[in-house]
Amino acid sequence: MSDLGETCEPSRARRSGGRQARVALRSAPLADDVRPVRAGMPGGQYKPLSEVAVAQIHAAALDALEEIGLSQAPPSGVEVMTAAGAIQGDDGRLRFPRALVEDMLAVAARDITLHARDPRHHLQLSGTNVHYGTAGAAVHIVDPVTLDYRESTAQDLYDAARLVDNLDNIHFYQRTMVCRDVVDNREMDLNTLYACLSGTKKHVGTSFSDPAHVADCFEMLHMVAGSEEAWLEQPFVSNSNCFVVPPMKFAEESCITMEDCIRRGMPMLLLSAGQAGATAPAPIALTIVQAVAECLAGVVYVNAIKPGAPAIFGTWPFVSDLRTGAMSGGSAEQALLTAGCAQMHHFYGLPGGAASGISDSKLPDMQAGWEQGITNALAGLAGLNMCYEAVGMHASLLGFCLESLVLGDDLLGQAMRLVRGIDVTPDSTSLDAMKQVCLGGPGHYLGSDQTLKLMQTEYIYPNVANRMSPKEWNEAGKPLLLDAAIARKNQILAQAGSVIDPELDRAIRGKFNIYFR
Repeated sequence: MSDLGETCEPSRARRSGGRQARVALRSAPLADDVRPVRAGMPGGQYKPLSEVAVAQIHAAALDALEEIGLSQAPPSGVEVMTAAGAIQGDDGRLRFPRALVEDMLAVAARDITLHARDPRHHLQLSGTNVHYGTAGAAVHIVDPVTLDYRESTAQDLYDAARLVDNLDNIHFYQRTMVCRDVVDNREMDLNTLYACLSGTKKHVGTSFSDPAHVADCFEMLHMVAGSEEAWLEQPFVSNSNCFVVPPMKFAEESCITMEDCIRRGMPMLLLSAGQAGATAPAPIALTIVQAVAECLAGVVYVNAIKPGAPAIFGTWPFVSDLRTGAMSGGSAEQALLTAGCAQMHHFYGLPGGAASGISDSKLPDMQAGWEQGITNALAGLAGLNMCYEAVGMHASLLGFCLESLVLGDDLLGQAMRLVRGIDVTPDSTSLDAMKQVCLGGPGHYLGSDQTLKLMQTEYIYPNVANRMSPKEWNEAGKPLLLDAAIARKNQILAQAGSVIDPELDRAIRGKFNIYFR
């Protein structure tokens, strides 16, 4: 295979001269503030909901909280929410007066920072700032060569974290797979957390399978942070918490976990994951209503425990294929749902997250490409703060593919370029460059100062995608995209070790039973 840097050059540009200068220019590292794309660029250009529709959804969600409410809150949750103003009826359901919801929205955290252990990767969740990352609980790892699905392991989770740490357009790493080789649930939670922390210094998201495991995991977190005080100053892990079981029920054990994590200073992802046509209504608008209502209940819950505690408004509804009832995470309806949810986050002024980038395809093929491309592009253009499950997820969240992380890094770079949009400034619309070329100049812009100046800051280039001409592609041995992804994956994993200090790693492995190398 020819050099990847060369494959990104249009063949006409190479023949016209100045190639070495352009390659050298592109090879030089750029400062973060002049890169063509970077984490946290503002989106919000796409709005599938009108202002009237947003207001209708908000009003319907408030009605649902007053008239239907949520059932099955744990006694501790009932106590804290009724003390704040929620009303428990004879049917046991908690109902939320409008004034209570409005009061809690007024004190809810806004413009929050999700910290990373490397400050370069802090995430500023404000306005329409967009960040792409992983998530999910896949139970299989996908081999795109043998086409086999096997059970995922702690080693797979660690390997995925190492890849994410070295892929620029994946901005955070939330747990992607279940460690199926770890039978004990406590050890599974500890291995899940440590595999993520060992692989990347970007922000990490994790889950706990039982409230009883939280204390041990925080002991590990304090060891990694250096102390409890250091953890509290910059908490670098968030809890992905399915605090509700749609439709309109609290998940008792998850709520108890949430209460504990909030008091220990961990940011919370309030995750409502109904499935339209199954555990959520079939109309897209009403699915959003239910998700918003459930997450508003979460806002009340969190702020009744600790006013201003950092929490992400995680309206995360999925779509069903109504012919079969099966999940359809790569559908156009899913893209619309996610974009509509992003608008509701902006309406409340709250940091928000939702699903994007899921593929129903079993492999990183053309179907996966269009599904991930459409859903990620619309999520970013809608200004979704946290685009979860953006890369790697196949088979409607049942499978995860390491090669898809590498391919997805290219895809997300293109999506972020869409988010950035077109820069219209006096410089970018000046006729000076046109005059130099057209009035006695060379008749093309290939070697102009303006072209050389903008080729890295205005344009983004793929790492594995192939832009050769057919002739060049044939001469290079007809390289396949998957081959390039495998090669880059292997290169990264061969060079990327643990990001945990060796002495600390020994201490943690001495205290906890860690399964991965």
